[in-house]
Amino acid sequence: MKGYLANGLFSMGDRYVNEQLAKVIREAVPEIDLYVPQENAAINDKAAYANSEIIAEADLSKLKESDILIAVLDGVEIDSGVAAEIGAFSMLNRPIVGVFTDTRQQGRDNRKKIDALVEDALENQFVYRNLFLVGLVKRNGVIVSSLEEAVEAVLEMKKMHI
Repeated sequence: MKGYLANGLFSMGDRYVNEQLAKVIREAVPEIDLYVPQENAAINDKAAYANSEIIAEADLSKLKESDILIAVLDGVEIDSGVAAEIGAFSMLNRPIVGVFTDTRQQGRDNRKKIDALVEDALENQFVYRNLFLVGLVKRNGVIVSSLEEAVEAVLEMKKMHI
């Protein structure tokens, strides 16, 4: 089984999340060959040079080889590279696990929050994600809210689809 972990990789926080998510997936699914772009020194050694076409080809070839995509959807906006990877991978009709840990998901049933949003859209205490992108993930997969749920989803999809 081959997997691809998509997330931003330039900030310390993103790299840490990638390391932790890769670690728990590899521990739970030891047979997975998980590609994590930040581990690819050939294209991510920032002291070296890799142009856009080299980077695109490297990532696209790994996406084509993958049975599953695990995509982190956190951040102010979904990382543009992650959005592109989801778009490309969705064309393969293979399973996607979206990992969205934003704490603003909590309290979705809080009537005061809902009423405030209805009364004044600027009082939005929830979070928005591009619906096209969410639809691409849901079309062949799921969106989960924690690293633990991501591992469960990968294991479930391994049983069902791969």
